[in-house]
Amino acid sequence: MNAALIFAGGTGKRMNSKAVPKQFLILYGKPLIIYTLEKFENHPDIDGIVIACLEDWIPKMKKYCEQFNITKVRAIVPGGASGQESIYHGLKSISSMYSDDDVVLIHDGVRPLVDPNTITKAIECANTKGNAITVTPAIETIFLDNEADGEVGRIIDRKQCLMARAPQCFHIKDIMACHTKAIEEQKDDFIDSASMMKYYGHKLFTVEGRPENIKITTPVDFYMFRAIIDARENQQIFGL
Repeated sequence: MNAALIFAGGTGKRMNSKAVPKQFLILYGKPLIIYTLEKFENHPDIDGIVIACLEDWIPKMKKYCEQFNITKVRAIVPGGASGQESIYHGLKSISSMYSDDDVVLIHDGVRPLVDPNTITKAIECANTKGNAITVTPAIETIFLDNEADGEVGRIIDRKQCLMARAPQCFHIKDIMACHTKAIEEQKDDFIDSASMMKYYGHKLFTVEGRPENIKITTPVDFYMFRAIIDARENQQIFGL
């Protein structure tokens, strides 16, 4: 079975959205996180969804799920002080409902443009190779900062670089074991699940996702998301 873990515990400081966390910003009458949830709700290979949410917003999250007919949600749990902690809270809930060998797809609540084919490929890769990290090729020059008066350090060949995105998919037993080790070692600064798995010795495998699968972090990201939604609506209207 395949469970989606959608973590949405952030407050969105870079969004400057004041009282409303970024995952609950409204676009055309629908919260951002609902756009994300619909991608997993409508995918035939997803058996259930767990949401790790800001605790004060859990009642609102439940109402939104009812309003927009998100029926696969099995639990909504409080998020943590960091993305890592929020994911762990969600994983504990998932591990109580699914077997160790089932697959969990870990995905940002503010990454609403993931496409069904990426979800399918990630599940297939996790089932055949043990895990799947969604990536896109780097399209700009990347260099290392040598920390000397802003001087450019070593320039890296971007053909060798990939940008990690989501979903990131693992067998439940593997990712839970890594979280347990991290807690025991008091390591709470992993930037994502892929970096945690790599740190604890797992070989990671990639699937290429679409470039528009961006994380909505800043106002510019939100405007880009709106533009993509508008373009897709226009395609439907005009048959483009």
